[in-house]
Amino acid sequence: MRCHKSGINGPKVNIISLGCSKNLVDSERLMKMLEDAGCRVEFESDQGADIAVINTCGFIGDAKEESIDTIMQHVDAKSRGLIKKVYVMGCLSERYRDDLIAEIPEIDGFYGKFDWSGLVEEIASQHPQTRDDKVPFNTSMYGRKVTTGPSHAFVKIAEGCNRYCAFCAIPLITGRFKSRPIEEIEDEVKSLVASGYSEFNIIAQDLSSYGIDLYGELSLASLIERLADIDGVHWLRLHYAYPAQFPYDVLDVMRRRPNVCAYLDIALQHISDNVLDNMRRHINGRQTRELLAEIRRRVPGIHLRTTLMVGFPGEGEKEFEELLDFVREQRFERMGAFAYCEEEGTFGAKNFKDAIDDETKQRRLDKLMTLQEEISQEIQQQKVGSNIEVVIDSEEEDYYVGRTQWDSPEVDPQVLIKKQRTLIPGQYYMVKVTEALPFELIAEPC
Repeated sequence: MRCHKSGINGPKVNIISLGCSKNLVDSERLMKMLEDAGCRVEFESDQGADIAVINTCGFIGDAKEESIDTIMQHVDAKSRGLIKKVYVMGCLSERYRDDLIAEIPEIDGFYGKFDWSGLVEEIASQHPQTRDDKVPFNTSMYGRKVTTGPSHAFVKIAEGCNRYCAFCAIPLITGRFKSRPIEEIEDEVKSLVASGYSEFNIIAQDLSSYGIDLYGELSLASLIERLADIDGVHWLRLHYAYPAQFPYDVLDVMRRRPNVCAYLDIALQHISDNVLDNMRRHINGRQTRELLAEIRRRVPGIHLRTTLMVGFPGEGEKEFEELLDFVREQRFERMGAFAYCEEEGTFGAKNFKDAIDDETKQRRLDKLMTLQEEISQEIQQQKVGSNIEVVIDSEEEDYYVGRTQWDSPEVDPQVLIKKQRTLIPGQYYMVKVTEALPFELIAEPC
């Protein structure tokens, strides 16, 4: 197919992206393809559109509920004539497509996690005025219309997961682990640098397994070394490593290369041997502690982000207290947590009874996060008086909003910088920390 690229005459398409940053990358690719097909593309606009495309999340109960709520809001808008068509894509649609088709017939089309490029052809074919035989239709899956801040972009290096943890539906949605070639990722980052981006969050469902399917060995270190060599790459930050079969050589790259952030997002989920075994995490408590000790030994000053789960079958009060002691001991710089929610089709749903009531799960979650807030306050306080580098994300009325190398967009603390001189969003500056809050730092320009 060949389509007009100006975007003047085509339909106005609003993209709504739910869930994780990996979903966001797919939404950004879709936006570029739609724009190349002649559509007028907007991202999460409240100004109305001809067509709405909802990229759904289907990871846990709350995310599925948000996806359904968003779909129904747009179905209602369509019924009132505010939108002409509504399409649904992504993880929820991939997993429950037949059910959704039966239950929400008002939707004009459902696409899953991997076939959504067909949505572009469907939209373009309905609007022949966008066609132009002189301009080839762009079917590249790696062209992007980046929606994030002035400096940063997400780079997805793999899709899928082979781990099959007992609680997780991701392998049921995404399928087997599949790495992208190093050269292809390099080309994408070079293109993003040429477009003005300098900070890259490297993401996948499982960073630790990168390359094993393509090269027969764990290759994350080789990839990050190559990306760090690209002129214009100021920060590289690693997200979603898996603790079992961890690629230790990437730590040596992190220590050597100043543009590889001393930051690692590694979901641990628990520390109790009994719970870890039930979760099918392929690692025990002793091995977890050894891994964390080695990470901190090899990369002094590293900031670790982890995710923990409460309420999984087998977690009694003893196991929960063990988890609290583990958090006190490790003092994670960044930590999130959630309560177990049974997901149909998973090993946990098939083999364990979800016997812990919601009230107990919430009590444990609240206690865990209260402890982490205290730890975060103490760690943040240690930065008062120090000079640190920040990137400026935005300007508010009274201050600039920035982040350090230890702060990933959206999920980590921000640095609020007093307006003592002009700072430019997307640029990097040294600031002096003057005050610390649990999830924010206050600073002034050096």
